[in-house]
Amino acid sequence: MTTHTEGLTEVTDATFAEEVLRADGPVLVEFTADWCGPCRQIAPVLAEVAREEEGRLKVVLIDVDRNPQTQSAYGVLSMPTLMVFRAGEPVKSLVGARPKRRLLQELADVL
Repeated sequence: MTTHTEGLTEVTDATFAEEVLRADGPVLVEFTADWCGPCRQIAPVLAEVAREEEGRLKVVLIDVDRNPQTQSAYGVLSMPTLMVFRAGEPVKSLVGARPKRRLLQELADVL
């Protein structure tokens, strides 16, 4: 498990099941890539959400170029895709960058 520059935990194909699927509470996963401009835009938003929702929501990211198995398993085609997992199942999927206030509104029903 490595920590990304924005202070978010980075998961891999190898650690996804442990870090996300077996997590106690909801986990927000950002499917990202180094070449993705909107991914860089939303990174500070996700870091803020991770700090503010600590204990209620775990926020991690996964690089799709380095972890194609997980990307393929969940049919992720666009970056960034934000997927919320609860009890090992994806319960919400959002595509694209958005401001923090809107993101929190969209996540309210799964937090």
